[in-house]
Amino acid sequence: MLYLSQMLGNPVLDVDGEKIGTVNDLGIATGEVFPRVTSLAFKGPGKTPLMISWRKYVDSFDDDEVRLKVHSTDIRFSYLQPDEVLVARDLLNKQIVDTRGMRVVRVNDLKLSNSGTGQLRLLGAEVGARGILRSLSPSLERLCCRIAHAFGKSIPERVIAWNYMDLLDRDLSNVKLSVSHKTLDELHPADIADIIEQLDPRLRGQVFAQLDDERAAEAMAELDDDEMAAEIMGDMEDVDASKMLSEMDPDDAAELVGELDYEKAEKLLRLMGVKEQKAVRQLLGYRDDTAGRIMTSEFVAIPEGGDVSDAVGAIRDLDEDFETVHYVYLVDDERKLTGVVTLHQLLVAQPDSPLRDMAETDVISASPDDDQEDVAEDISKYNLLAMPVVDEGGRILGIVTVDDALDVMEEEHEEDLQIAGSTKSEGTSGESTHELRQFLVRQLWFFFWMAGALLLGLGFDTPMASQGIALAFALPVALLASDSMARYVTNFFLEFDEDDEDAPSMAGFAFKGIGIGVVYALIMLLVETAVGNALGAAGLGATDLPAWSTAAVISCVSLGFDVAAVVSLVSFATAPIYLTALRRRDAANKETSGVSIHVCALAIATVLFCALCAACVMVGILG
Repeated sequence: MLYLSQMLGNPVLDVDGEKIGTVNDLGIATGEVFPRVTSLAFKGPGKTPLMISWRKYVDSFDDDEVRLKVHSTDIRFSYLQPDEVLVARDLLNKQIVDTRGMRVVRVNDLKLSNSGTGQLRLLGAEVGARGILRSLSPSLERLCCRIAHAFGKSIPERVIAWNYMDLLDRDLSNVKLSVSHKTLDELHPADIADIIEQLDPRLRGQVFAQLDDERAAEAMAELDDDEMAAEIMGDMEDVDASKMLSEMDPDDAAELVGELDYEKAEKLLRLMGVKEQKAVRQLLGYRDDTAGRIMTSEFVAIPEGGDVSDAVGAIRDLDEDFETVHYVYLVDDERKLTGVVTLHQLLVAQPDSPLRDMAETDVISASPDDDQEDVAEDISKYNLLAMPVVDEGGRILGIVTVDDALDVMEEEHEEDLQIAGSTKSEGTSGESTHELRQFLVRQLWFFFWMAGALLLGLGFDTPMASQGIALAFALPVALLASDSMARYVTNFFLEFDEDDEDAPSMAGFAFKGIGIGVVYALIMLLVETAVGNALGAAGLGATDLPAWSTAAVISCVSLGFDVAAVVSLVSFATAPIYLTALRRRDAANKETSGVSIHVCALAIATVLFCALCAACVMVGILG
């Protein structure tokens, strides 16, 4: 097997062995399962770029040289054909889509195969670490593989076959790709959305340009990042963006329009059809994070006096892109919701059966102003596929479907994880990075301890630097207490909503926090007393020794525990401030990271500990 990195820069020799240039690139014909190399690009004298036919002129090749079968004077140069791609220019170090693994990867090298008849074919792209090592130096690759083997490990090749590759950095719309190639527009919209979220921002627009309006709309609706979707929409031409919005379900379109600036949103809405525009504007009239904002106006409602044939006929007349139908809703003359019939009931009933005889009249519904999380929980609780949304008069306005409820629950779950200071793993390839990050997050107190010790050590004159270090000996217990306070706040926030009737009051929360702080402080004081008594019994409590003596340092350790007890009590006393800030940010739909809460608490505890220690030392010196 050969690799492109082994061929680039190799000498090109004519039939007499005279060097006429160095390999610069290889051209392939894309219309095959494993494309054959059709052209050799090399730099001639004066670094002039030249290209010749591989089949016509190349006699032999290896990882050291390429030898031609004609004299240099007999070469006739050619040009890249419409169905050809230069692999180094168009693939190497570029992002591609692995349509089998549904992920975006970067090409580190390209694997080639010698058929034995002088023909060279492209097998696929090397996207693993070995490709990077080989591009730096083949010797480095071999060395790293031997070292890994010595430890019982291996560095495997990660090769993606050509027929599972989709190119992004170059417009290949006129190039016939592999006959068995699975392109982006054949993937599920959710898979396309996952791929788009992994791409560099400059490539996202190119992906959407490859999709038809319907598939682009479906993929846009599947994007988890609303800001990213709005950014992509904002970069599109107004007409194209308006067409995409028209293809989307009204609730998805309203969510996306809500992320755009006012002028852009109004321009796109005016370009939409009257029916689609009305549906989106109706949903935009409701507050964020409510049932009205996530409901869809696409549902089947027929008069309560109809029969099964009327319902089936209404379903048959729906457009192909209509929201999935799970229920048929019965309404009276004033469009008030009176009952619901499942699709299963319609299938097994006789065509002339009255709908009111089989309808469930005790319908579980929501108000358009209900919190979206409460609606999602009710859908899960009652095992519904959709929940109707009715106004104060009982008139049906829309429905919240189970897929929207799942999106809400996933979004709330991710927010809870973020506030709790946890993160989702990005897959197998990122597990080690994820574990390292989690370790660093859990051990944040250690880094603040080192920073505090440095401040205390440098904050005193040289003869008393040892006292500063001794004071820092008790800092970890204060930091661990403040870290526990941050965890106490986030756990309370996640467990109790402010509006819950059974939620403890703020006064109860504050009183419990102060109680925990008192317990921490008492434990520290007990430890400090025990240490002092033990040292006193050992005869190290003399006060007539120099300030930098052992006894003075031990005295500073005791003082450090006293200060740590105060800092712990203050940390828990400020817990209501953190909880209030969390709730206010949540009410304003602002994201809050649990890590930032812990960092803030640890930073304040460190500064307060150092300040109190410095004040105590200064008072002792002045006294």
